[in-house]
Amino acid sequence: MYRIVWEYEAHPDRLAEFEDVYGPTGRWTVFFGRSEDYLGTELFRSTGAPAHFVLVDTWKSRIAYEAFRRTHAEEYAALDEECQRLRTRERALGMSDDGKF
Repeated sequence: MYRIVWEYEAHPDRLAEFEDVYGPTGRWTVFFGRSEDYLGTELFRSTGAPAHFVLVDTWKSRIAYEAFRRTHAEEYAALDEECQRLRTRERALGMSDDGKF
């Protein structure tokens, strides 16, 4: 499996909307769900900093993820741009391929 780990700081006044969009049944999940190689998303909210989140996207393989990104690059970029209003910071923490960090 291939996992991508993201860190987000959500706008404090948009926490519920952020969770709706980025959560396991949100718009990103629906978008990625167009691929049979997408296995799901987990969203974790910090107990000490309510606007701080860690998100894990899981795919069958890195090749499958990269192929989806290439095929749907314009749609990905448009959704990402639309979602910028929900966050103050975003960064990739890392990737894991076959459970190896």
